[in-house]
Amino acid sequence: MSSSLLTNSSAMTALQTLRNVSSQLATTQNRISTGQRVSTASDNAAYWSIATSMRSDNAALSAVSDSLGLSAATVDTEYTALGSVIGDKDSGLTKLQALLVEAKTAGIDRTKIQADITQIQQDMKLKANSATFNGINWLSTTTGTTPTSFNLVSSYSRVGGTPTIGSITVTTANYSLYTSTQTGILDTAGSSAPSINTINISALTDSAADQTTLDGYIAQVTAGINSVASAAANLGAVKNRIATNTEFVKTLMDSVDRGVGQLVDADMNAESTRLQALQTQQQLGVQALSIANQNSQSILSLFK
Repeated sequence: MSSSLLTNSSAMTALQTLRNVSSQLATTQNRISTGQRVSTASDNAAYWSIATSMRSDNAALSAVSDSLGLSAATVDTEYTALGSVIGDKDSGLTKLQALLVEAKTAGIDRTKIQADITQIQQDMKLKANSATFNGINWLSTTTGTTPTSFNLVSSYSRVGGTPTIGSITVTTANYSLYTSTQTGILDTAGSSAPSINTINISALTDSAADQTTLDGYIAQVTAGINSVASAAANLGAVKNRIATNTEFVKTLMDSVDRGVGQLVDADMNAESTRLQALQTQQQLGVQALSIANQNSQSILSLFK
């Protein structure tokens, strides 16, 4: 083989090999440092595009999870207040019903019973007014200010380029105990009786007419208990649905993360092995280039 001073083929080959090894080494080091084999669009445009879209979807799902948490807290507040308004033998509508039944007893002091009734009425109104979370109250509402319905964000999905946001609709009128126009469950007057909120038996006697009036009050409170219990049951169903959706969204987010990982995550075992091999190849390439460069120096010996 002839020796050329101007063209060192061996050095050119060694340099080309070294450049290729260095490029592969840089790629492997980037994968190890980022943990991803597709970290930019230039690595794999299709996978990068899919992963970017799925990460965006996961961010939306995270927002849905946060919204569900807020909705759960709101529903739980209203549900707790409704349960307290229904009460038990010592409070709420249940106690009010018992007091009205007691008031039918002949010769009983209904003025003293009314004192208890008044306290219960005020207590129920206070609980309804206090059932506020994040500025939202479904039990004590104001016409024109409180929305007629609330949409609780519950899901997010995307088919192609079209996103869909699911929601649970809550109709305020189904849970309103008191309204600014006296159309709530507890402040609506009956056809022949005042509202539960304004029942007053202090002036009633043992007469047949007053006993009939008491019967009407008892029936009215019983109907109120049924209505409030129905509202609480509906909220309980909404509460369960929110809990189910919350768990589903969290599971879905994990699934999306795993899917993205399948597309873009680097196999660290393989990359570690590749790194060792490339580092060895790089060292050998440097030595090969050094040897090839020495060929030019050997030409000088021909002229001594």
